[in-house]
Amino acid sequence: MKVGIASDHRGYKLKEKVKKYLKRKKIDFIDYGTDSGVSVDYNDYALKVCDAINSGEVTNGILICGTGIGMSIMANKVNGIMCAKVDSSKESRLAKEHNNANVISFSSDLLYFEAKDIIDAYLTSKFLGDEKYVRRINKIVMQENDEKKKKNIKKTE
Repeated sequence: MKVGIASDHRGYKLKEKVKKYLKRKKIDFIDYGTDSGVSVDYNDYALKVCDAINSGEVTNGILICGTGIGMSIMANKVNGIMCAKVDSSKESRLAKEHNNANVISFSSDLLYFEAKDIIDAYLTSKFLGDEKYVRRINKIVMQENDEKKKKNIKKTE
């Protein structure tokens, strides 16, 4: 397992703490930025992690911004990405077990111990693969593919 991690300026301090935690746990990761508290657009950093997942450079992603919402919206615009905005370790675990989320995002307002619990729950959980979960994920993928087809039709008109 290799984790991609990124934040915007508001998530930078928590991301730095999370990186230290991942090192202590001997979890391999790549930091895709940002590298300071200077204002940046969260979109750019969410895309870096998503592209790394789609290229196979990393297997899971962690995104941190002010609310976690912007990063999750951006990530979910990328084909092949299933990002869950999570606020608890339970949500994080279920995102993996039920939805096979390959990315999680959360708010920089979380306390450090909450972030650790969320990360642990996510990275130690496995997709359950139950028929109902597979069926639901396939519906998401079909919708994504339908949207892609619609865009291609509009471009050729």
